[in-house]
Amino acid sequence: MLDKFANYLKERLAITDEQAMQAVSCLNIKKYKKGQKVLNAGDLRSDAFFVNSGLLRCFSIDEKGKEHIIQFAPENWMLTERDSSVFNMPSAFYIDAIEDTEVVVIKKDFFPGIKNIVPEILELNILMLHNSIRFMQKRINMLLSASAEERYLNFINLYPNLTLRVPQWMIASYLGITPESLSRVRKDLANKHFR
Repeated sequence: MLDKFANYLKERLAITDEQAMQAVSCLNIKKYKKGQKVLNAGDLRSDAFFVNSGLLRCFSIDEKGKEHIIQFAPENWMLTERDSSVFNMPSAFYIDAIEDTEVVVIKKDFFPGIKNIVPEILELNILMLHNSIRFMQKRINMLLSASAEERYLNFINLYPNLTLRVPQWMIASYLGITPESLSRVRKDLANKHFR
């Protein structure tokens, strides 16, 4: 199942099938059961995860025990916790599997390590980092300035297939609203579509 990640690389870089397969040959697949932790707060782990199938989420838990979902990672998305993976600090976040999930485990040295096979890989790594920063900037701006309805519509746009795969309380957590507020938003949107 390394083919999916090889295709991911081929779609973003002008490389051959052979280069892509050679690049991913050093990687491993790992499977997680629904509810299984991939990373705990406090762990040191430098891996990134490319989702072949299933669904991951990254979240924190505050001092009152409330979860705050930072990001979802469905198929063909990558997820990492940067405190741990980049700065070698204990993770501030948890990552777990919302569904049975299969990931490609990408070690910290993967991108620099294959630059002789695929010189463009370092540019892709930088582009992915900038996309991650851009995503987080937009997310922060949405949480600070958008209405609950705007946040929900943005969620649907960003994750078009997740509304049926993710419990409503998780979507509400991601949006920074209560489940009751999310129910009202969904009801209001349904009413608008019937008019």
